[in-house]
Amino acid sequence: MGMKLLSVLLFLGVASLDPSPKVILFYGDSLTAGYGLSTEEAFPAQVEKKLNKNDKVARVVNGGLSGETSAGGLTRLDWVIRQHIDIFVLELGANDGLRGLPLEQTEKNLQQIIDKVKAKFPGVKIVVAGMMVPPNMGPEYTTKFRKIFPELAKKNNATLIPFLQDVAGNEKLNLGDGIHPNPEGHKIVAENVAKIIEPLLIK
Repeated sequence: MGMKLLSVLLFLGVASLDPSPKVILFYGDSLTAGYGLSTEEAFPAQVEKKLNKNDKVARVVNGGLSGETSAGGLTRLDWVIRQHIDIFVLELGANDGLRGLPLEQTEKNLQQIIDKVKAKFPGVKIVVAGMMVPPNMGPEYTTKFRKIFPELAKKNNATLIPFLQDVAGNEKLNLGDGIHPNPEGHKIVAENVAKIIEPLLIK
């Protein structure tokens, strides 16, 4: 084998490896956007730092919008997914619950969002953030709402994140409204989310 041909084959072998960082899109509402905080304090930016502590393996895009509902998320999705995505983290539905919107419609909207992302990026990994609503919505609504997210994850072979685990309901980890995490709360969310995202980068 000539040296020139060998060089070409070696080049193609190196080129076939993809050293570029995986793109992670966090698509959500004010919890993802980091309501009341700087972009750097919000958990998506902190997740990126944790994942890249040893090497540049991930690039995080914060697609959070305060006040966003599942319907709003579905409407603006096409504009957001114009760029390539390797991992799609869906964090929507909380505002639907707080407004007491029909659960069937929330589930339908979230499924349509997942379907659109999968259709455009067949190899994408989906992560669903489990959400809850305050008990004042009534036990039946609260229970049914909570079940939406694990059911969506199971149906779509997605990974489920118990999103506000260790943070929800803790006054020391939330802003004065009792809903949005403060900087310390976002640190805990980032820690929990990073642990779940990291294995997906190497699958």
